[in-house]
Amino acid sequence: MHLKTPFFIQMSFLLLLSFFILLWVFPVGGSIDLYLIQPWVGTFGDFALKGDWYLAKLNHSYVKQIITVVYVTFFILWALSFKVEKFKAKRWQYGYMFWVSMLCTCIVGFMKAHSAHACPWAMTHETATGFVWDFSATAGHCFPGGHASTGFALITGYFVYRLDQKGRAWFYLFASVILGFAMGWAQMMRGAHFLSHNLWTGWICLAINFVVYAITYKRHLANSTTISIPQSKLDVVK
Repeated sequence: MHLKTPFFIQMSFLLLLSFFILLWVFPVGGSIDLYLIQPWVGTFGDFALKGDWYLAKLNHSYVKQIITVVYVTFFILWALSFKVEKFKAKRWQYGYMFWVSMLCTCIVGFMKAHSAHACPWAMTHETATGFVWDFSATAGHCFPGGHASTGFALITGYFVYRLDQKGRAWFYLFASVILGFAMGWAQMMRGAHFLSHNLWTGWICLAINFVVYAITYKRHLANSTTISIPQSKLDVVK
């Protein structure tokens, strides 16, 4: 059974271990969250960078739109594969990349919309001497990090290409980690999220990909074998 292979055993262990690390070491609104967000909070609980152009517009809008173009490109290639012969062999990869990435962002978005956790900027109360954190605040529905999920969802590419294009697979893995953390950290600076929000976002995207990949692994194997066979040999078989 493929679930007993080293890759699936190691990945299962990684997910389980990271789950408990996040649960115990990085609780939402815990000491690490408060320590790391402290530099961005003003004396009376305001976030001066909340409306900063580079963080609010460049990071939150333009970077997200650029990454969205990547997903849309995979969708277009997937759609073209039904009509254009040269794209047909990679239909599975194109479709998997788009649909699983969208599954990640949609599930994170659904969880965020139904979460009781507020954004940090909605949890600070001004006092005469400074500010206090109000962890009973529920306005904002801010967990996990929806913005960061756009970057973290790129990890789907690692699972798409790990069998036959390892270089490309590692590219998507590193891109997802770098972009997910960068986008999430920028939101922290604005007061939109805690670090834990973004860490859980990355974990959720990885968990979704692992489950879907485990379910569809045989299809990945078959597709990898098909792509690795030269087109001339496929023509002979036909």
